[in-house]
Amino acid sequence: MVTACAPLRKAPLPAGLPREWYISHNRRLKAMRLAIALLDTGVHHPATADNGRIRETAERIGLHPPSDTTCRMVRALIRYGR
Repeated sequence: MVTACAPLRKAPLPAGLPREWYISHNRRLKAMRLAIALLDTGVHHPATADNGRIRETAERIGLHPPSDTTCRMVRALIRYGR
């Protein structure tokens, strides 16, 4: 019997780092969430994950629309996960 695990408790981000670190950290998290959502919907090739499809997925799962940079990161995650 398989049971769902409880979500992990989020730890606070470390203080005192440059603002760019927090921006890139949050961008990577968003890209990972979007890549997982796209893989779950059957998008397994980066060519089929255009910016429009990525932004539609973000809207569907409740994320703010990603930037072009984040969309490139999502395609890279899909590409290197193969």
